[in-house]
Amino acid sequence: MKFLEELGLKAVNPGVSTGTKWMQGNAGSITSWSPVDGRQIGQVGIAGEQDYAQVIEVATKAFEQWRTVPAPRRGEIVRQIGEALRARKQALGSLVSYEMGKSLQEGLGEVQEMIDICDFAVGLSRQLYGLSMHSERPSHRMYEQWHPLGIVGIISAFNFPVAVWSWNAMLAMVCGDVCVWKPSEKTPLSAIACQHIIAEVLERNNVPEGVLCVINGGRETGEMLASDQRVPLVSATGSTRMGKAVATTVAARLGRCLLELGGNNAIIISRDADLDMALIGSLFGAVGTAGQRCTTTRRLIIHESVYDSFKEKLTKAYGQLRIGNPLDETNHVGPLIDKDAVNAYLKAIDACKKEGGNFVVEGGVVSGEGFESGCYVKPCIAEARADFEIVQTETFAPILYLMKYNTLEEAIAMQNNVPQGLSSAIMTMNLREAELFLSAAGSDCGIANVNIGTSGAEIGGAFGGEKETGGGRESGSDAWKNYMRRQTNTINYGTQLPLAQGIKFDL
Repeated sequence: MKFLEELGLKAVNPGVSTGTKWMQGNAGSITSWSPVDGRQIGQVGIAGEQDYAQVIEVATKAFEQWRTVPAPRRGEIVRQIGEALRARKQALGSLVSYEMGKSLQEGLGEVQEMIDICDFAVGLSRQLYGLSMHSERPSHRMYEQWHPLGIVGIISAFNFPVAVWSWNAMLAMVCGDVCVWKPSEKTPLSAIACQHIIAEVLERNNVPEGVLCVINGGRETGEMLASDQRVPLVSATGSTRMGKAVATTVAARLGRCLLELGGNNAIIISRDADLDMALIGSLFGAVGTAGQRCTTTRRLIIHESVYDSFKEKLTKAYGQLRIGNPLDETNHVGPLIDKDAVNAYLKAIDACKKEGGNFVVEGGVVSGEGFESGCYVKPCIAEARADFEIVQTETFAPILYLMKYNTLEEAIAMQNNVPQGLSSAIMTMNLREAELFLSAAGSDCGIANVNIGTSGAEIGGAFGGEKETGGGRESGSDAWKNYMRRQTNTINYGTQLPLAQGIKFDL
């Protein structure tokens, strides 16, 4: 395929890089299979312990130099990375779509997120502000400043194989950190392609080798990052199970974690909702990326007075969905990432039926010409109860649960009564309902929206959630502070040395 050649990808690719230099990886290889057609795209080398040690050594030396580069100069490098991504947007977006299975529009949108975070980080490079405070002691001044941490380990997931890395790496770069990226073993070629793109910028600007590194591998590679005392911050995106393991390991060495884990997101549809608007938000939220977003809408909590009419609208809309090759822009829903995901989808459907769920739109695996990979499934809808065990569980697939409510307080309680706390939304034209939903007595999620769905966050706001979602915040707002350490400074410019709190210590 032309986009593979444009991105410098081959049948066999080295899997370890310190920026512009590549190592094959001495622990075997990963094969990347496309869920679109089941074909092998290419192979990528896996980092062994020796490769990992070499990368960390190079990154450690790079940090000593990179932290001294003025932040606006670091921002200029990031600006050029954004320009390089603009030039390769079509090719990289096509690869993301083909390797991961999301629609081409979503693949291109993911690359656009990378471009947007580069633009954000460029401005941020001149705004790494600290505060100044008045001292209680005469002739003293107090202020705080922010310094880079060092090596930032980034563990990313398959569903956003490039964007989430950029959320971390571009901010970390302007903060003066260096990054070591462990991409998902399910989408390694997307990471290799990104490294090829950025390598041109790094080389042109004489950026120290080791500022942006990639180490492909599986669980063992992630465990090396998590347990390494030389990596002060590990940013991990993935399942709650994975996040708990990473958090435990990093906490044991008193390191820092930034966790973006599971979501079980709900939209409350009020009797005062614009139902046409609610339909659009619910439909994309539930079936976008074939239900494989952490912000995917998995539950609809619908007021009993509009329940039947909205269910009818939604069922009709599901009947118009086109499932197929995501590179064909006329299709709405692509494949799941692999057959393990298909099996998890089928098990969730069976579990829902056993608990008493009623499927108003049946699910199942799609077969026939064009679906030979075995990874295509039907988006489905089930009427369920909030206390079903399967409803409490995140299933990374297009399964949507419907339930009724009577009062808004009841709906909010239903929404909050799950272990996860990432994204949430209410559809209402009632100002009082909207404000209650956004209040301290409302949604307990890190993201709470009014009259838009749960999916599709912008990079200007901090992204992340509470409870089993991990509590991390990435991307916009002041998320940059995760990648730096705060230092409080006091300067005495007088001729005396008074002590704080009026303490006397006369000699």
